[in-house]
Amino acid sequence: MPCTLYQPLLGSGQVKMMGDLGLMALQVPDTYGGSDLDTMSYAIAMEEISRGCAATGTILSAHNSLYLSPIMEFGNEEQKQKYISPFVDGSRVGCFGLSEPGNGSDAGAASTTAHLDGDHWVLNGTKAWITNGYESEASVVFATTDRNLKHKGISAFIVPKPIDGLSLGKKEDKLGIRATSTTYLIFEDCRIPKENLLGEPGFGFKIAMTTLDAGRIGIAAQGVGIAQAALDCAIDYAAKREAFGAPISKMQMIQSKLADMEVKVQSSRLLTWQAAAFKDAGLNFTKEAAMAKLAASEAATFNAHQAIQVLGGMGYVTDMPAERHYRDARITEIYEGTSEIQRLVIAGQLLKEFSQKV
Repeated sequence: MPCTLYQPLLGSGQVKMMGDLGLMALQVPDTYGGSDLDTMSYAIAMEEISRGCAATGTILSAHNSLYLSPIMEFGNEEQKQKYISPFVDGSRVGCFGLSEPGNGSDAGAASTTAHLDGDHWVLNGTKAWITNGYESEASVVFATTDRNLKHKGISAFIVPKPIDGLSLGKKEDKLGIRATSTTYLIFEDCRIPKENLLGEPGFGFKIAMTTLDAGRIGIAAQGVGIAQAALDCAIDYAAKREAFGAPISKMQMIQSKLADMEVKVQSSRLLTWQAAAFKDAGLNFTKEAAMAKLAASEAATFNAHQAIQVLGGMGYVTDMPAERHYRDARITEIYEGTSEIQRLVIAGQLLKEFSQKV
């Protein structure tokens, strides 16, 4: 699947092709038109798609993990019929509105508000860094409904697009994953039907954290895919490029780099599969997902860096894919929880486990 540097993928036909393959609703039950597969299958699909094009993987992840998943888990039957069934074939995509310009990693500090006015919720505020924001036809949005309750006063809503009171910011000019659209969602007295509340009032923070836990497995798989692609590129070049009368793959320094890259790929892949297996078995997977995302995202960055070193000057130009892997890898350490947040999650879960043993 080709991946362009600057052209948007949504609307190009590639997303519809993924829909035809069942990739745009991997974990949705077949009763709603989905593929009804498990988390392990999703992780493998995410890795392979991202190995070819990380931007395509981002579209896949945002739609499956961040849009479909919370509605599937917390939505009622009417919401599933209206906002899942039409979104399974690649003809429509959804998005996820949690981050804001001022809250970053503090997901509980939502300044976007929602208040009930008769039969409608009225939303005001701005959501930032929204993947699929331009092309999406619905969004899961988080807003504060009771400031006195802090994070327990956040609720989740399904907002159809287009709708009066919702406008879009500019398309962000990003370092990597450039074939995806990223934008702001701006709510100004945006009225949505009362029945578009997702779950119960005040359940928003729980819905967001549950969604991100599972979503981190997808981002981990994306990181593994980028790391593998960078290794593929480095091996291919090293085998063909000759210096001092022999392929540079014969040089011990190059072999050392390739060995380190392979260890990163295999170890992060196994952590990702472990997290997926835990989720499929119904076990608590918060720590495992965080470990997988941390390891895989840092593996992607490391391998992309080493691939450029192996390629030398050729790694720095767009004639070769190494520089794209380098740019694409960087976001995996930022979105759906930074590497710093993953370390806090891992340590918190580890200390909790220890306290239960003593």
